[in-house]
Amino acid sequence: MSAHGHTESFISKYIFSQDHKTIAKQYLITGIFMGFVGGLLSVIFRLQLGWDGMDMSFLKGTFGNYLADNGEAFVLAPDKYLALVTMHGTILVFFVLTAGLSGTFSNLLIPLQIGARDMASPFLNMLSYWIFFLSTVIMLASLFIESGPASAGWTIYPPLSALPKALPGSGLGMTLWLVSMALFIASSLMGSLNYISTVLNLRTKGMSFNKLPLTIWGFFLTAIVGVLSFPVLLSAALLLIFDRSFGTSFYLSDIFLQGEALTAQTGGSPILFQHLFWFLGHPEVYIIIMPAFGITSEVISTMARKPIFGYHAMVISLVGISGLSFLVWGHHMFVTGMNPFLGSVFMIVTLIIAIPSAVKTFNYLATLWRGNIQFSNGMLFAIGLVSLFISGGLTGLFVGNAAIDIPLHNTYFVVAHFHIVMGASAIFGMFSGVYHWFPKMFGRLMDRRLGMWHFWLTFITVYCVFFPQHFIGLAGVPRRYYAFTEFDFAAGFVDLNKFITVAAIIGFTAQFIFLYNFVKSIFWGEKAGRNPWKANSLEWTVAEPGHGNWTGPIPTVYRGPHEYSKPGVALDYLPQHVSDEDLAKGVDYDNEQYVQAKA
Repeated sequence: MSAHGHTESFISKYIFSQDHKTIAKQYLITGIFMGFVGGLLSVIFRLQLGWDGMDMSFLKGTFGNYLADNGEAFVLAPDKYLALVTMHGTILVFFVLTAGLSGTFSNLLIPLQIGARDMASPFLNMLSYWIFFLSTVIMLASLFIESGPASAGWTIYPPLSALPKALPGSGLGMTLWLVSMALFIASSLMGSLNYISTVLNLRTKGMSFNKLPLTIWGFFLTAIVGVLSFPVLLSAALLLIFDRSFGTSFYLSDIFLQGEALTAQTGGSPILFQHLFWFLGHPEVYIIIMPAFGITSEVISTMARKPIFGYHAMVISLVGISGLSFLVWGHHMFVTGMNPFLGSVFMIVTLIIAIPSAVKTFNYLATLWRGNIQFSNGMLFAIGLVSLFISGGLTGLFVGNAAIDIPLHNTYFVVAHFHIVMGASAIFGMFSGVYHWFPKMFGRLMDRRLGMWHFWLTFITVYCVFFPQHFIGLAGVPRRYYAFTEFDFAAGFVDLNKFITVAAIIGFTAQFIFLYNFVKSIFWGEKAGRNPWKANSLEWTVAEPGHGNWTGPIPTVYRGPHEYSKPGVALDYLPQHVSDEDLAKGVDYDNEQYVQAKA
């Protein structure tokens, strides 16, 4: 029975649900599945980099002869290697770190933390998930077609992506990639507009913007950035479809295909596509990392039992990052022949955006300083995010400088930088959120011992995989190459490549610990109380939420978020819904009866 007074069937409650909490679980489970697919693809091409020409007959049961070269041994074909790299990047960036992270926690937490019954449009919310799900099906289907998936890199630069006959991965696989991404963008826009409308219009009484938890600020600004930037990628994809199918030449000029000039398609420029792509591509970095920042802020404050250091500075830094993210896309294009003066402008703005990022880092460290730290699994991953963001952010100073970036561009230095600062950091934020809010999603706790094994194996192997790649990149080893054994300058890194591959395999295997812990805890985990972490945000005032969240009136907000260890207060946390009047009376707001009365 729902809060709206009608009985729900299994299909309406768990499949085509309009309850934001169920939709959050759907995003999470889909994101986890896509994460394992993307991780598996990376393990396959890492095996090729570690042991060039390795017999991969063990993959026949999964991929048939699709990945094999023409020889007798089952060796990964060079064009299929590029296809795996392309799909790995696409799946992890968009389907895991964008939809899996933001889709899960924006849906779960926005209504609960601002005091709303549901999203502004529950139907649109449901529609956004199922369009996203359809886009994942199309993207995965492209892995199994005869000509193979898209093979132009996750950035799908033309002319390789604009010419269907250029290579097998430029044909049907590229078309499916474009269709899938068009659906993905439509889904993202629906979700983002819903998140923005909900935050603006459905906050409970007393919940001003100054009292919003930092998680909501992260999700809210992420949604705004998505609404402004994703349509640009859609326009870039539409123009690419025109070039591929209708004979236009937005991106094509002076192209020779198998010795013949394409005289009908001239006058365009592939640089135009790069401008359009990176106008989304760099805000996309912050679409990925800002929700992780919001989650980390909440977890660190709760588990350090301290107010977040510099709440307003954190909000201003998020706003600054959101605005500046639209002004720095050109630093991805320093090697395109950009005017040096224009390059210097992009370089200056790129270095300026490091300031609000550094503010967040220093505030995290100040919050941790002398805190009464509780090392829950969520807290471990939150601290891991801070570590990775510092490590990856420092190398960003190198690639943001035009003079240094030009020789480092498209080397493994860049691979190491963005995998640490964006990929691994955001994944750690996602894991932190899953461990922290698992009791709210499923009413149970995840196993702490298994969570610690998961954290330490993941944390160590992430550094083992990506830290050495900085040195490979400084030596000039290019990324996306099928093998390095043919090059004298790169042959010296064969053993290091093997070490990286072994670390990647161990790190990927460690995620099965998380998967086992996740599934086991849903059914057999220790039952959690209403507020197992003694947190002070509104979602912990809901007992076992049905569709509609609170069974009675929504609590009124009287104070800001993150009020822990406040002088003169008996308990070390002060919930947002406890008034000064109740506090003066000395009420026991940790008492279950008081919580029920307020909710």
